[in-house]
Amino acid sequence: MTHTSTSVAATLPEPLVGPHFGSYAADDVSWLLQDLGDVAIEAPASERERAIQSGEANYAESLPVEYQPSPEYQALYEEGLVHSGQRMAEAVGVVTELVLAARDQRPVLVSLARAGTPVGILMRRWAKRMRGLDIPHYTMSIVRGVGLDQTALRYLATHHDPAQVMFVDGWTGKGAIARELTAALELFAKTDGISFPTDLAVLADPGHSVSVFGTREDYLIPSACLNSTVSGLVSRTVYNRTLIGPNEFHGAKFYTNLRDSDVSRQFLDVICGHFEEVADAVAAGVLANHELERTPTWIGWAAVERISVEYGINDVNLVKPGVGETTRVLLRRVPWKVLVRPDAKQDVAHVLLLARQRGVDVEEVPGLPYSCVGLIHPGLGIARATAEATS
Repeated sequence: MTHTSTSVAATLPEPLVGPHFGSYAADDVSWLLQDLGDVAIEAPASERERAIQSGEANYAESLPVEYQPSPEYQALYEEGLVHSGQRMAEAVGVVTELVLAARDQRPVLVSLARAGTPVGILMRRWAKRMRGLDIPHYTMSIVRGVGLDQTALRYLATHHDPAQVMFVDGWTGKGAIARELTAALELFAKTDGISFPTDLAVLADPGHSVSVFGTREDYLIPSACLNSTVSGLVSRTVYNRTLIGPNEFHGAKFYTNLRDSDVSRQFLDVICGHFEEVADAVAAGVLANHELERTPTWIGWAAVERISVEYGINDVNLVKPGVGETTRVLLRRVPWKVLVRPDAKQDVAHVLLLARQRGVDVEEVPGLPYSCVGLIHPGLGIARATAEATS
């Protein structure tokens, strides 16, 4: 079913697929992105932080320099994959079954790049392997402060029934992306007259900000440990008006130079290798999920607001809760502190190593609602950037 005119469809770009873009197989995912090729838009973390915090630029106008893991850190990723692989496979199965039920067994999965992409692929593989269903999977860009890629939404509306679309992400932190998604879809309904469902499916929802989730535990999702090398060798998405024109998808880069370090397919294969053994647990998990109160309570957002005030930050955008978000702070931003719940240390070994490598203070906080929280101090990026520029 198509919901846009033929003239609009004629102006829309086509998705990218592997191996020409990304290291995933072509049938795993179609990228609603444009390839930015060799455009030099990477910048040091301190320089990006200064521009972001001063309001000079949105975080998606440039890219961080890709962190290349040390052998010790890579070993922690491998350990995390072994330690959490079965638990992650179970969450994949639960969230996929919930999505199939919510979309009459024929969903169109649209993952939010980049963290949502491997999760969307795993959900597609669960549906095919365990249920014999061949469902489409796209990945597209969402940018805090900008919203969803409008061109990508028009592409989806042209090729599919919007009512069957389910947006997918890896995890929730405080729930900012869930809010951004709802606002962007409401705006699109006003501008284009096309309504997409606003529910978001995630593997893990420690922030209690969505109603479709595989788990609400805050544990290590191994794909959060690395950058492009576990995400099809694709960068995070870019929305920069000097590079992205009207009727063009948001952009990303394909880091072909990192092929030797790529573990994207291996990660998928390891998780998929647990599918059969977790089938009974998934069935039980789906039943248990229906007994839960799934209405979002936004307890994560409330916790972030409290932490923001307690630590004198007074900006929720600089408080990044949960294992996945804390990892991103340490890999991409200029971190100030990491808060860790004492009983969660086993699940955050990679966070503790990164903090040690970057000289970031770690503070134990009993009763923390997340396993860990990453803090970015307001003005710290500017101070560091100034010091670096004058040294």
